Amino acid sequence: MVKNGSLSYFFPIYPTPPFQMSIKSDQWIRRMAASQMITPFEPHQIKENATGPVISYGTSSYGYDVRCANEFKLFTNINATIVDPKQFDAKTFVDIVSDECIIPPNSFALARTIEYFRIPRDILAIVSGKSTYARMGIVVNVTPLEPEWEGHITLEFSNTTPLPAKIYANEGVAQVLFLGADEVCETSYKDRQGKYQGQTGVTLPKA
Repeated sequence: MVKNGSLSYFFPIYPTPPFQMSIKSDQWIRRMAASQMITPFEPHQIKENATGPVISYGTSSYGYDVRCANEFKLFTNINATIVDPKQFDAKTFVDIVSDECIIPPNSFALARTIEYFRIPRDILAIVSGKSTYARMGIVVNVTPLEPEWEGHITLEFSNTTPLPAKIYANEGVAQVLFLGADEVCETSYKDRQGKYQGQTGVTLPKA
């Protein structure tokens, strides 16, 4: 209580919860990779290969930079008049297998990571786009990876520019951050049999 003349101000005191959620380091990521959390796994940051510089991938200080596989689904409006997540038509996309994908202006493409993930029960992972693509107007959808989810990550690349944009397969496209919870969840993604559990390849929306 604070007194100011004849007025008294009361400030309720609430107990501070013992939050211990923390972001996981490169050391933790390497230890967990030994238990198949990420396969295939690169323990270091790779910035070039035999052909020259690449968009970096592998383990970073507090995250893991994933690579894009060479399987793409490029959006087209030729065969559809409406996009409906409850009645999704696969003809909305054109399948492309290539080391590069050209996304038309103001359009998007779906892809998948090369890496297969198995998220621990006490971890929530967040996917964020790499700044290299962000600086050229390519937005990578931010996706949570829930506790005990596993599979290839389906990625969405939106080209926000008025020009065609290129995505490179087998190179870095996004970073995964691992957040450790203060306690284990009561119900995991696996427990409730989530519809994207165990997904492989580029997975389309499911109602």
